Amino acid sequence: MGDILLYLVPSLALAFLIWLVTSLHPLFFLFSAAGTLCHELAHFSVGLLLGAEPTGFSIIPRRTGRTWELGSVTFANLRWYNAAPAALAPLLVLLVPLAVAWWRTRGAWHFGPADLALTLLLAPQFLSFWPSPVDWRLAVRSWPWLLIILGTAVAAYILKLG
Repeated sequence: MGDILLYLVPSLALAFLIWLVTSLHPLFFLFSAAGTLCHELAHFSVGLLLGAEPTGFSIIPRRTGRTWELGSVTFANLRWYNAAPAALAPLLVLLVPLAVAWWRTRGAWHFGPADLALTLLLAPQFLSFWPSPVDWRLAVRSWPWLLIILGTAVAAYILKLG
């Protein structure tokens, strides 16, 4: 696990630099394009798998009030049972850098030219895996899942005692 974390340090540092410069000018959003694509593809894919029926997909940045929207996915059938998984799907994006780091460090390894390119592709993933405030608001539609999970946990606890 230490090798994986060490491998990801340059990507994390680059992610921090990208985060700093994107506030300077919209042109710098290009540095986060790979992350935006993965973020929106996560929404789209999970929504498609769970029947949320994605109807729109965009990774073209646009100004919304005082902020920028880097991408979006719209759904025609967002319901209580699929809202949270579709809205919180970008959390899965964090698996991309972890999987690449595992792959690159599973044997004797050293940082080479390919790893520099991977650093450039992985850095934006650290900026894009966290769901947006809109994503969190949509996820709240799945509040019945909390009751199901809580009920299952209580039942399991009671069965364990009995």
